[in-house]
Amino acid sequence: MPERAKVAVLISGSGTNMAALLYASRADDCPYEIVLVAANDPAAGGLKLAEAEGVPSFALSHMGMARADHDHAMDKAIRASGAEYVALAGYMRILTPEFVSGWQGRMLNIHPSLLPKYPGLHTHDRAIEAGDSHGGCTVHQVTAELDDGPALGQTAVTIIPGDTADTLAARVLIAEHQLYSRCLAALVSRGNSADWLLAEVRRRALALTETEERESHGAPGWRVGGKYFAHFADQHHGTPHIALLARTSGPDELDGLVESNPAAYFRPAYYGASGWVGVILNRSGLDWETVDEWLARSWRNVAPKRLTALLDAADAF
Repeated sequence: MPERAKVAVLISGSGTNMAALLYASRADDCPYEIVLVAANDPAAGGLKLAEAEGVPSFALSHMGMARADHDHAMDKAIRASGAEYVALAGYMRILTPEFVSGWQGRMLNIHPSLLPKYPGLHTHDRAIEAGDSHGGCTVHQVTAELDDGPALGQTAVTIIPGDTADTLAARVLIAEHQLYSRCLAALVSRGNSADWLLAEVRRRALALTETEERESHGAPGWRVGGKYFAHFADQHHGTPHIALLARTSGPDELDGLVESNPAAYFRPAYYGASGWVGVILNRSGLDWETVDEWLARSWRNVAPKRLTALLDAADAF
């Protein structure tokens, strides 16, 4: 099993969703571990549970602090714990865009409604008053807009005649405890999923000017002007790597890349002889900006001059 992803959980109160994440992480096949529970209220009940279970904790009251200063302190504690992901679990703070952007794609939250319905507070009252047949919960990635990030999963909960906000909330909470751990596990595992990695590479490759996808040697490849500039390799020829294959300037550069950073690059069978480098995708700490740079550079190496001239002209403005 790959090394478990390290997760920090932020709470403001009793921390029942934190507890659900924590106890789910005790399963042998769980792909994540909780390395920190942090709160903006030193009296938050969930801190005692974390400490009793041997999980490091951190607390800092936001009272009397500027929002940006408090977010900075929380971020510092999270990073010091070694966390790679952040899960908000009843964390009753609106986060600054700077805090959120530092964890783009790696911060998630659970909200007690079927988003995009009823962002914000009083979700159960609003669902009942609207006459909805179902309430529910949504796990989503966090963006600067409140409760507006891409959904990772939802569970619908039937609204029973005579339900109050409290009775509905109690059942939704049960659904939250089950949904959150599944979505967190899926999020931290996707870096080892060939399907997800391919979808990401495909989206980026096809965003480049006049590209097309065409299979090459049984694997996806991308062309411009009839020439291949990138291939996707899923553990081909016995390697453990899921990789983007991109063009370098030649064997000397390829050798230098592999020698200087073997955790990120390798010499692919067959393609390596022509100076193609394997950019390893299924690894911790992958920087997608680097992947974009390799795609753009490789595209430029084979694109017709009329296209590169247009880009050069656009860059000049």
